[in-house]
Amino acid sequence: MIKFGTSGWRAILAEEFTFDNVRLVCHAIARTLDESGFANRGVAIGYDTRFLSERFAAEAARVLAGHGIRCVVSSSAIPTPAVSHAVRHHGFGGAINITASHNPAEYNGLKFSTEKGAPSPPDVTRKVEAFLASAGAVEAPMEAPMGAPMGAPADRLVESGDFHEPYFAQLASLVRFDVLRKAGVKLAVDPRWGAARGWYDAILARQQIPFSMIHDHRDVLYGGEGPDVSERTLKELSKTVVEGRFTLGVATDGDADRFGVVDADGTWINPNLLLALLADYLAESRGFRQGLGRTYATTGLIDAVARHYGVPLRQTPVGFKYLGEQILAEEVFLAGEESAGMSMIGHVPEKDGLLAGLLAAEMVAARGRSIAGLRDDLFAKVGALYSAREDFQVTAAQTTRLREHMQSPPTALGSRAVARTTVLDGLRLDFEDGAWLLMRPSGTEPVVRYYVEAPTQPGLAELMKTGRKVLTGGGA
Repeated sequence: MIKFGTSGWRAILAEEFTFDNVRLVCHAIARTLDESGFANRGVAIGYDTRFLSERFAAEAARVLAGHGIRCVVSSSAIPTPAVSHAVRHHGFGGAINITASHNPAEYNGLKFSTEKGAPSPPDVTRKVEAFLASAGAVEAPMEAPMGAPMGAPADRLVESGDFHEPYFAQLASLVRFDVLRKAGVKLAVDPRWGAARGWYDAILARQQIPFSMIHDHRDVLYGGEGPDVSERTLKELSKTVVEGRFTLGVATDGDADRFGVVDADGTWINPNLLLALLADYLAESRGFRQGLGRTYATTGLIDAVARHYGVPLRQTPVGFKYLGEQILAEEVFLAGEESAGMSMIGHVPEKDGLLAGLLAAEMVAARGRSIAGLRDDLFAKVGALYSAREDFQVTAAQTTRLREHMQSPPTALGSRAVARTTVLDGLRLDFEDGAWLLMRPSGTEPVVRYYVEAPTQPGLAELMKTGRKVLTGGGA
């Protein structure tokens, strides 16, 4: 059964993610748009650099056109945040983006955005799933086979669009590029063979920021590494930064909604730390006070920054769609999730990896400090917290064990007594010294994610070791 996770529908190519299933999903989306009254505003359609993504996008347009819905298909691979911005800028009734984001190369996926440019909330995706479950989606006229003529009426409803310029203007309104130029910032950029190619380089060239690119050609196998922006996958970027004496290394994942940052000495920066640093920078240097938003699995450093500046802290379940609502309502000036996602007030209600990297560069330029130096300054200001995350491939035994812990949470973990237990989006255990851990099944991959945070690095290592034993059956 086709199900939407925390960020759209993803599946393995040629198994579940097939042209037939994409057609069915798009029929269901067309009916959802028609029922909601937004079909007459048209739909933006984007795609990433995965195998056949542009073909899946073309097929999505054919299906929607068969329902009488105007479609504007991106003329090239496009970042997810640029798709979101196109919806808002052009007034579309929604968007379909063919992407599996950071997932391995054997996956593809489909993200469905609302008329607000935001990831579809659960009530909308439930409607799509209901149409699929009832088989009502296939009642609409089926389009011609791939490669066959659609016919003049449908042809007139599909056009190509270039969404670069409005998105570049938006970035220029949010990032102080003059600060980067004045400080002589030089960036190493890694788009991970993905959708930021032709976007990251173009905006930097336009703003006259010196840069060098790696992995800037299309490779549907992503170098055998995958398009993620983890410490493991950004080792070549780290080497490039050190050897080229760059100010910073910045990266984006396959669809450019997630960020990766490497310090001047080649150190990969934990996304939790960067989010807290950006929150502090935007509050102190740019005067924002609306509030800060984070997901349930994201660092308590953001809470500490909120307390320091006396601004509200808003916590949501995992999934940027919840944070996007806060951006739209202007309740927060920065919204972030530990899986390298962020956006800010005045921007799209969607993760933007390009914006995050550019803001990181602005922060380093404005404060004249490396990320390491800025971390030390922040810890002196609000206290230290160290974060880590590990993803475990799920076996039946491990899944059963996690469910048992969620039903009967432990009162102690190793030598630590549990101060508070929360079963909301996985199992979270909080301890008296401010340390905590969270075990949570992924909504998009067959893995269990294990999140840990502690005020000391030895404490972090201890909790990571204990958590591995829990998930691998070695006891608590």
